[in-house]
Amino acid sequence: MAYDEALAQRIRDLLASEPDLTEQRMFGGLAFLLAGNMAVCATHVGGVLVRVGPADRDRLLASTATAPMEMGGRTMRGFLRVDAAHVRTDDELAAWVQRGAAHARTLPPKQPPE
Repeated sequence: MAYDEALAQRIRDLLASEPDLTEQRMFGGLAFLLAGNMAVCATHVGGVLVRVGPADRDRLLASTATAPMEMGGRTMRGFLRVDAAHVRTDDELAAWVQRGAAHARTLPPKQPPE
């Protein structure tokens, strides 16, 4: 299953003014990276993966409709899964995209591969 193209475009529109924005296929979807660090990803199963810091992760799991991201039987602690039902409105999606972008901006830039 391919990622939701309309959702990817909505994310792209929200991040359009970000410097150093790139897109890359990963996790079976389309990831949006800031200075080489993933902020958010439109997934192949619907919804988004959002990059979060360790201090926010447990609080968000307890207070929002999110789930831990699991890949290959392992929990990826720096990411949360948000179902499509919780990013239907522009305000819902914008809140998650802003959260992921804010965390990605705190990370050191990654050098592009040579």
